[in-house]
Amino acid sequence: MLFSSIHFLYFFLPATIFLYFASPQKGRNIVLFVMSLLFYAWGEPVYVLLMLVQIAVSYVLLWLVDRIRERRAAGIFYILSVLLPFMALFYFKYFNFFMNTIFGMKTKAIALPIGISFYTFQIVSYCVDVYHKRVERQKNIVTYAAYVTLFPQLVAGPIVRYSEIERTLTHGVDFSNLRLDFGSGMVRFAAGLGKKVLIANVVGEFVAEIAALGQRNLMLSWAYAIAVALQIYFDFSGYSDMAIGLGSMLGFHFPENFRYPFISKSVSEFWRRWHITLGAWFRDYVYIPMGGNRVSRIRWIVNVLVVWLFTGLWHGAGWNFIVWGLLFALLLVFEKCVSRLYNRKKFLPVMALNGIKHVYVILVVLVSFLVFHNDRLSDALADIQALFSCGSLFARDVGDAQMAVFSYLMRNRIVILCVGLIGATPIPLWGWTKLREWMQTSETGDRAVHVLRGILTMGLLVLCTAYLIDGSFNPFLYFRF
Repeated sequence: MLFSSIHFLYFFLPATIFLYFASPQKGRNIVLFVMSLLFYAWGEPVYVLLMLVQIAVSYVLLWLVDRIRERRAAGIFYILSVLLPFMALFYFKYFNFFMNTIFGMKTKAIALPIGISFYTFQIVSYCVDVYHKRVERQKNIVTYAAYVTLFPQLVAGPIVRYSEIERTLTHGVDFSNLRLDFGSGMVRFAAGLGKKVLIANVVGEFVAEIAALGQRNLMLSWAYAIAVALQIYFDFSGYSDMAIGLGSMLGFHFPENFRYPFISKSVSEFWRRWHITLGAWFRDYVYIPMGGNRVSRIRWIVNVLVVWLFTGLWHGAGWNFIVWGLLFALLLVFEKCVSRLYNRKKFLPVMALNGIKHVYVILVVLVSFLVFHNDRLSDALADIQALFSCGSLFARDVGDAQMAVFSYLMRNRIVILCVGLIGATPIPLWGWTKLREWMQTSETGDRAVHVLRGILTMGLLVLCTAYLIDGSFNPFLYFRF
């Protein structure tokens, strides 16, 4: 089931909210668990059993660890609790790729369970944290199952750790802040839905239109690269906003997953702003246990390469994802070396340097997402070459009919590209904050702010509903991960 669907918006979500808050405290986790299973089974009825088996196995293994923690066998059970989820992930996501690549054997295609990468990482982080006594083991299996299957973030994140929602799961909703949380959650959900339906889907149509041409000029090649990056950003950040908003409506506080990554001045900063929960997961559970940066320079470079190889593979079993991950690893090592050199001797004024950094990051991101977007490296290379070709900017070297198509596409989509470019920066939030501060100078103005926010939220929901009813929509890109 998709968040951006009529079934979810007007049937599943209202029913879940009603049942959740109408139930006594002890029954709310049961409601969450059952409704989350229904949410997942809507699109993946077969693989619900796989997820339930993983939950049961990890629960039993950690129970055994607690019972015999002082014995050597406890370590074996702990290793199994981490290894078995990864084995399932490997089989469903990577088995075909490795068999075809390493052994040259053609194997039967295996369907990938939706969201397996996300809930696998949540199970593993929980097992690691329980074993190292960072959190207490959840003795109620329904509560633990509700954590793993929690529908707002089940299939596409953000990756939520047990410690971040333990209090709400075990002690219940904080009703003193529920009204504020519910209201802000609705606004956040509507904003995310707007990102997905009104921007990501429309930009995705532009991407498909250019890809179908087969030939493009220099201007259209850059427009294509920008559109690919915007589609990926608004698709995934829109889902994250909806997940965070839904969590807030139910009394949970999920971690942020995006903080305007396109304003970054370095690749390192970009990845502190993009898919934040994934980067934090690899940092805490892979990079730091390997020694982080408190090792020799060669060992540190190896650590970075390993982490980014895993990051690329996490996104998919394909050479494009491997190249994409290793590209960022090399850029991070390069940045570290350059920053050390620059700190010794400054060559440029700060403002000029910041401008160069912004251009560098945007260029790197556009190129990297062309690699990410294309299943075949040859197609990615062709798209990248098109950005730096010496062809005509306005396609004077093609026929009049083809040039007319190029011009039509740009005129038809230039507005949504501009909206996407502005929406990917803090400008809209800054504008709303300034307007709110100006209006809240009086009690009447404060009420007007709440009324205006409600009108905008409802208007956005109505507009998105109209788009969903009137046309088709794309599944979330990150569902395949």
